[in-house]
Amino acid sequence: MRILWIAPILAGLAGCDRAPPDPRGLARGETLLSVTGTGRTEAAPDQALFTAGLSSLGADARAAGAANAATMNKITTALASLSVPARDIQTRNLSVNRVDYGPNKGRYEATNTITVRMRDPSKVGEAIAAVTDAGANIVSGPNLSVADPEKANLAGYGIAYKAARAKAEAYADAADLRIVRVLTIQDAGGGGDLPQQGDMVMPSPVVAQSNAAPPVMTGTNAGMVAVQVNFALAPK
Repeated sequence: MRILWIAPILAGLAGCDRAPPDPRGLARGETLLSVTGTGRTEAAPDQALFTAGLSSLGADARAAGAANAATMNKITTALASLSVPARDIQTRNLSVNRVDYGPNKGRYEATNTITVRMRDPSKVGEAIAAVTDAGANIVSGPNLSVADPEKANLAGYGIAYKAARAKAEAYADAADLRIVRVLTIQDAGGGGDLPQQGDMVMPSPVVAQSNAAPPVMTGTNAGMVAVQVNFALAPK
């Protein structure tokens, strides 16, 4: 009767000798290789942002504010004549302050600043000229960007993976190993200089000097994406 218990006991002991599965997905005798590949992207800007502002002086706050509002209405009318919709014009700063120093001490200064988005970057120079003609005396920008950076980066992901694969093959060959399979693929971020509208940083305002349409060279925006890939290697 005791002999009947030997087989289960031996089976249990054999089971204890088995190594638990590798949580990384590696089989026995395989080596993990983790590499990162990058891919460069380029896209033509499809929108431009610039800031237009106005500083007006008056004997009191009401007079300064009224003068400012009248000129700002001319500025927005000029933009409307270029088919810039109201949703692409946003007030960024509106203030009235008493001047406490300099030749205008005792007077009041009203300031109004708007950000304008041009969905056709080729017309941004014309828009800047239009607002300065209408009375804007503070202008900054433009900031040329891509509205949908994720779409612009799509081509870079394939380039990044191919770069990671080539790097892994070089490592494997140097170690006299071979790639047997891909374990994981992880987006390593990136995007570089393809910001969304919310990421834009406008340059410091400068006083407009000329009403002539300034030349604007749109060029291309470059970015970089990265991918991290884990490979399983085995002896050749």
